Amino acid sequence: MRFETPLIPARLLRRYKRFLADCRLEDGSEITAHVANPGSMLGMAEPETRIWLEPNDDPKRKLKYAWRLIEHEGGAFTGVDTGVPNRVLRAALEAGQVAGLEGYESVRPEVKYGVKSRIDFLLTGAARRDCYVEVKSVTLSRRPGRAEFPDSVTARGAKHLAELSAMVAQGHRAVMLYLVQRTDAEEVTLAADIDPTYAAAFAAARTAGVEVLALGCRITPEEITLGAPLPFRAP
Repeated sequence: MRFETPLIPARLLRRYKRFLADCRLEDGSEITAHVANPGSMLGMAEPETRIWLEPNDDPKRKLKYAWRLIEHEGGAFTGVDTGVPNRVLRAALEAGQVAGLEGYESVRPEVKYGVKSRIDFLLTGAARRDCYVEVKSVTLSRRPGRAEFPDSVTARGAKHLAELSAMVAQGHRAVMLYLVQRTDAEEVTLAADIDPTYAAAFAAARTAGVEVLALGCRITPEEITLGAPLPFRAP
């Protein structure tokens, strides 16, 4: 997925009201950018962090910049936009480029299932079990090389795990896919101390037969593309 407009560097001043961030451009001017991330962004919103913004000239948008990336010391990047994983994965799934999820004839996003829920992707094909794929964006890292999910309590995430288990009980495949939007991650695990209820729901889902995949991303100021599989370490 290439960015529509070339990104420009800036410094973060503060993030507030979840979807807003005040930033300082390289010429010293200060602007407000949209933040496409409703989560806590734990460890990602420190003042003076080097970030990358996507400018736009769309008259329908109130804000003329969107915060897309964080650049860490050493040149590693983290993707901020939680909508990116589904866009990147859809293209890869349709092209049959995700190991273990290739060979399906149809890739349908946002299909209703469970109790007032929508599965991120439903994969179907002749003579194959339907495959329900739930996707989570992973950005938290509290230890070098290790990415963690979640970065805050997520009752919704635990609900999704229970609904995936229900799909397995009905004879379908169900996959919990963690897409890590960090280029410095070498493995993925759960932040059980942040949300023990989610960790318990995950353990129950694994016992029920829900599969787990973890994938990395290749991130530059030009594009974000699907990376290699990462090892998942259960807590």
